Amino acid sequence: MPLKSYKELIVWQKAYQLTLLVYKETEKFPKSEIFGLSSQLRRAAVSIASNIAEGYQRQHGGEYVQFLSIAFGSCAEVETQLLLCKDLCYLSESNFFILNNLLTEVGKMLYALIAKIKEQIARRDFGKKQ
Repeated sequence: MPLKSYKELIVWQKAYQLTLLVYKETEKFPKSEIFGLSSQLRRAAVSIASNIAEGYQRQHGGEYVQFLSIAFGSCAEVETQLLLCKDLCYLSESNFFILNNLLTEVGKMLYALIAKIKEQIARRDFGKKQ
């Protein structure tokens, strides 16, 4: 049964959850980071879920892969920023672990989804009802 909305995608749901957790954690960061690492981390996290949603709405395989690839790149950006936050002691080890594990899960799901869509495009059956 085809999905009715990007909101039904597990990868989008997990990316959205990651964004909510990032926002909650960055509220605790030092005020000096409001326009620095806190803002950058929030934008990168939002970019993951947003690009999954936008790519899905495009309804074209090539564009979908492009937007998913941007989301995948944002995962690397978030990973780097989470490491910085941990090393700067803005995140506890346990909170870093939670965020990083969710991020890793999202990254793996994106990688698999990109591969699946590329395979469907190669077979010329992207978007056909299954």
